[in-house]
Amino acid sequence: MSWRISASAQPAEEFLRCLSLRFHNSSSIAKLVYTHRNSSYSSILKSSAQNFRFTTPSTPTPLAIITPFHASHIQATVYCCRKHGLQVRTRSGGHDFEGLSYTAYKVPFVVIDLVNLRSVQVNVEKATAWVESGATIGELYYEIARKTRTLAFPAGIGHTVGIGGQLSGGGLGSLFRKYGLASDNVIDARLIDAYGRILDKNSMGEDLFWAIRGGGGGSFGIVLAWKLKLVPVPANVTACTVSKTLEQNATKLVHQWQSIAHKFPKEIQSSIAIARVNSSEDGKMTIQASYGSVFLGSIDELIPLMEEKFPELGLVKEDCLEMSWAESILYGALSIIGLPLETLLNRTQKSALSQTFFKAKSDFVKQPISESGFEGLWPKFYEDEAKSAVMVLVAYGGKMDEIPETEYPYPHRAGNLYSILYVVNWEEEENKISKKFMNWMRRVYSYMTPYVSKSPREAYVNYRDLDIGTNKFNDDKGSYTEAKVWGLKYFKNNFDKLVYVKTKVDPQNFFSHEQSIPPFS
Repeated sequence: MSWRISASAQPAEEFLRCLSLRFHNSSSIAKLVYTHRNSSYSSILKSSAQNFRFTTPSTPTPLAIITPFHASHIQATVYCCRKHGLQVRTRSGGHDFEGLSYTAYKVPFVVIDLVNLRSVQVNVEKATAWVESGATIGELYYEIARKTRTLAFPAGIGHTVGIGGQLSGGGLGSLFRKYGLASDNVIDARLIDAYGRILDKNSMGEDLFWAIRGGGGGSFGIVLAWKLKLVPVPANVTACTVSKTLEQNATKLVHQWQSIAHKFPKEIQSSIAIARVNSSEDGKMTIQASYGSVFLGSIDELIPLMEEKFPELGLVKEDCLEMSWAESILYGALSIIGLPLETLLNRTQKSALSQTFFKAKSDFVKQPISESGFEGLWPKFYEDEAKSAVMVLVAYGGKMDEIPETEYPYPHRAGNLYSILYVVNWEEEENKISKKFMNWMRRVYSYMTPYVSKSPREAYVNYRDLDIGTNKFNDDKGSYTEAKVWGLKYFKNNFDKLVYVKTKVDPQNFFSHEQSIPPFS
């Protein structure tokens, strides 16, 4: 490939010329930079794009994709993007629900893909790990499991999710009732700021270190690596699944679960996945609620505990399996027993929220929903658009009740019974009627309005949802007033502090996107 630039250079060419001057080596650019001229550009762009809604011909594409091997490559990219007025999108796993880590609207942009920055260093003696942002959660879990069965990290069960994105926005997982969120367990970080400086916890200061641990990705800088506090787990944990249909009293059980699951011991993580399934009667459909639990202990300890706390569920030994904590992650994500731990290293594993077309939303519930409320919801799951829809309820309580909502940017702590994730999927051939599925999701969300949190109606930033508001960038800066509409939903009263930090560290709003924290203008 030739990197010679003509006198009448376009923005992409000016940017490339700038990079070549910063790198002092055109051959290194050829290994790191992909433009539309490269035959592999499209495959690189789509390589970790998880929501296929944003891989269609109408999706805006970057002027260039940078795949850095060193911090200096990111510093050069930041410098050249600032110089030539280009926005930056940073991608670790590509799981942003609205594709904001690899696309942008109405602005020329460059993607920094951290796929080559994914080292994981686990220190068992100190119970810590340094992990680069381009590593997946699965790669982190694998390295921990390779060294010990009795340490873990409280991140999510989606093992293809990039660690950088998850830590930036929170990170719910099977250990969060015991140990808090993934971002609650970050003890240091190395970040490149808008001026290209590399900062650690001490040099970035208390406020910025607070903001990057849950304040959402893409607002404050590019985190190169994170130092994590690992947590103790038993050598064997217990994973259980019990499924009940409407005909098996699912509505009453879901209704009852709401009032007790948040009071379970911290060692139990409890969730319910609700979806449409075939019933035992030919050609008929029903609604099924699948109760999933991970318990930090043995089957023999869990069964009497559940007989005391939730006897109506009827949990028995045959519903449960003992396994290592790492194996429970694979079981929870894929519902398959006996997969080798190397499966955690598979960065392209397909799931309900990866390598598919989908729309998702989130809610938080503070008062139990009535049985009639659920009964009014079920018919929506019989509609054509809901054939692959799922609604996941995740119990809160435990450690989450003990952490003040201002301690980290993620504010959804005490007072929440559970969170809800709604997802609707569709196939590639159905994408031409994607509005039909999107509208189904919005109807469900509208129906749930009376039953969920209010003033604001809260949402989880890692379940990104542009329906709740976006920055317009009318004057090249996101407006505080516009941003507050969605910002209060994600961050509640922490939003203003995030704006204060943003104003201090990036007043020109270099790191920005459709839902980035704006500076005060």
